[in-house]
Amino acid sequence: MSRAELSAIYRDYIACLNARGWQRLGRFVGDDVRHNGRRLGLAGYRAMLERDFEEIPDLRFDVQLLTSDPPLIACRLAFDCTPKGTFLGLPVNGKRVFFTENVFYRFDREKIDEVWSIIDKAAIEAQL
Repeated sequence: MSRAELSAIYRDYIACLNARGWQRLGRFVGDDVRHNGRRLGLAGYRAMLERDFEEIPDLRFDVQLLTSDPPLIACRLAFDCTPKGTFLGLPVNGKRVFFTENVFYRFDREKIDEVWSIIDKAAIEAQL
């Protein structure tokens, strides 16, 4: 798979998330996906994302930086949103916050196999 092909698959994945197209998630995410070292599987990964959207109704993934070196993707995602209650252990409670996430993905057979994610919690703390 080329860099351009992998980047296109990733952007389609982000579009799927933003559309809340949960029924299509298996097109992009492998059955045995791991997130930050924990094996969630596709069902657990979907549940994690659905919970995120429940806790943050206006959640939208905005790709700021993207680089591809198959089978890896590195991305900086930006978020401008209003979590309903506690978020990352912080009492956000409906306040609008801006933060970023640096995330790396490993793909296997054109599906996400592993995710390593770091959210800039300090940026949120500074806004509260």
